[in-house]
Amino acid sequence: MAKLFDDDKYFVDMKLTTAPEVVVEAFANLSSGFPNKTVPSSELRKFLQTYFEEPGKEFEQWTPPDWHSKPKFLSRVSDSKYRSWAEELHSLWKSLGRKIRDDVRDHPELYSQIYTPHPVVVPGGRFRELYYWDSYWVINGLLLSEMTETARGMILNFVYLVERYGFVPNGGRVYYERRSQPPFLPLMVESFYEVTGDKDFLRQVLPALETEYSFWMQNRSLAVSMSGLTHILNRYNVPVDRPRPESYSDDVELAEGLSAEAQKKLWIELTSGAESGWDFSSRWYIDSTGRNNGTLRDTQTSSILPADLNAIMCRNERLLASFHRILGNEEKAAEYEKALSARIKVVESLLWDAERGAWFDFSLVNETRHTSFYPSNLAPLWAQCYSNPEMANQAVQYLTGSGGLDYPNGVPTSLRESGQQWDMPNAWPPLQHMIIEGLSGLNSAHAKELAFSLAQRWIQTNWRAYIKYEAMFEKYDVNGDGKPGGGGEYEDQLGFGWTNGAALQLLNQYGDRLSSGGSVLSASVLPGLVYSILKSLF
Repeated sequence: MAKLFDDDKYFVDMKLTTAPEVVVEAFANLSSGFPNKTVPSSELRKFLQTYFEEPGKEFEQWTPPDWHSKPKFLSRVSDSKYRSWAEELHSLWKSLGRKIRDDVRDHPELYSQIYTPHPVVVPGGRFRELYYWDSYWVINGLLLSEMTETARGMILNFVYLVERYGFVPNGGRVYYERRSQPPFLPLMVESFYEVTGDKDFLRQVLPALETEYSFWMQNRSLAVSMSGLTHILNRYNVPVDRPRPESYSDDVELAEGLSAEAQKKLWIELTSGAESGWDFSSRWYIDSTGRNNGTLRDTQTSSILPADLNAIMCRNERLLASFHRILGNEEKAAEYEKALSARIKVVESLLWDAERGAWFDFSLVNETRHTSFYPSNLAPLWAQCYSNPEMANQAVQYLTGSGGLDYPNGVPTSLRESGQQWDMPNAWPPLQHMIIEGLSGLNSAHAKELAFSLAQRWIQTNWRAYIKYEAMFEKYDVNGDGKPGGGGEYEDQLGFGWTNGAALQLLNQYGDRLSSGGSVLSASVLPGLVYSILKSLF
C-alpha cells in the first residue's frame, strides 16, 4: 500500500533473504515503533533491502537445446520480409526460455515461485513465470519451431501441477494457487500428439487430464433449472474473498467505501475475472438493474455462464473421448462422448440465439443472454460445439454484421471503451487465432476467405509494430498503423509468448499468400471500406 513500486506484482515476486517467520517478526518489531503501525517509506525501503531480493533471482538463463536455426515452416513463407521476420520470431524462444533454480525446490518458503521440474518458455515482461492458457499458443509455436522436447517439458510441468494441486493454477506463483485459467491442457496434448504420434506420452498424461476435467466439473460448474429442465454448464468462480496479492492496492482501492460483505464479494468476482483470462472486461459487468453495463465495481464474473469456457469444455470432452479411443478404451470414450452430446444440447438451449445467429454468455442474475459483441461469441464455432452445420453459416453472417470487422488491425475484444484491457480498442492474439481457426475449418469458400483476410490484417499489424518498435506485444490497438494496446492494470508487455506463437501459426498456415506489401486489405484501407468488402463476400 506504500506504493514503493509501480507494479504491486514486483513486491510479491521478491525473494526472502531469510526464513519467513524471521521476516514476519522483524516487520512486527519495526511497525510497533510507529504510530498506528504505519512505517515511513524510507524505513520500509531499508527493511526491504535487508529481507528481500529483487525479482528474477529464482531463474537461471536457459537456452533451449532443441532450438535450431532452420525449421521447415520457414520455407513455407514466400514473402521475403515476412520470412526474415519469422526467423526473428523463431529466435525469440531463446530469450523467453527460463529454468527454475534448484534452490526454489530446496527452499520453497523463500520464494513465491512454484517449482516445476522442466524449463519453461514464459510470456515476457512482468510475466516472469509460466502462465496457463498463454502456453497453448507458445507450445503450438514451439512445435512449429521443431522444439518438441521443450514443448514436452512444458506439458509435463502442467501435469506436475495437476498432480500437486488437482488443477492447473493461473500461473507459476503461490499467489495463483487458488485460481486456474481457461483449461487448455488437453488442447496442448492434442497439438503435441498430432506432431509426434507418441501414444506412450498420451498414456502418461491422460490421468492428469481427467483429474483436471473433474476439477472443472466439480468446482466450476452450475446446474441451472429452466422450463422444467436442469442444465449443467461451467463458469469461472474462485472462492477467495480478499485482494489479489499481485494487484493488492488496486483491489483495496476499488473496494473503498463498500460494506465488508460487499468488499469480499467484489474480491471474489475480481479473482474469478482473473481466472477467466479476461482481466478485466465490461463482459463481466452486471449493473444494479441486471444489465451488462457499469464499471469495474460491477464485475460479477461468477454470475455469468461464458460461451468460450463452455466451448473449451466441449472441445476437451471430444478430445478426452478421442484420447481414450486411441488408447483402446472404448468404454471411457463413450462416457466422454455422452458428456459432449449433453453439453452441445445445453449450449444450444441456453447460449445459442437463433435470431442473432451466435452464442452469447448467459446471465444468472436475470436469466438472459448478454448480446453485446465479444469474439467469445464465436468460440463454439471454433470448438465445433454445435449440432447443425447451418448454425456455423449463421455465425459467419453474425460476425460480418457485428461491427467486429470494422477495424483495420484485427477484431476488437468488445465494442465498448471501458478503459479495461479486454475491451475496445485492444485486439488479443488468442482471440484472433480462435476466430481465424474457426472460420478456416468450415466447409465454405466465403468463410475460408474471411479467415485469410483476418490473418492478413493481423499479421500485418504485428509486423508493422515490430518494424516500428523492434518488439512483439501481448496485445495491439485495432486502430492506427500498428501499435501496442493499452488500458487495464499495467503497461502493454514486450515478449511476447502467445503473440509469437499465434503469428508463427498464421505464417505457417497462410505463408504462401500473406503479403507484407499490404495488397490484401491493407491497414490503410478505410474501416468502412473493409466492412463493405467483407460484407460483399456473403
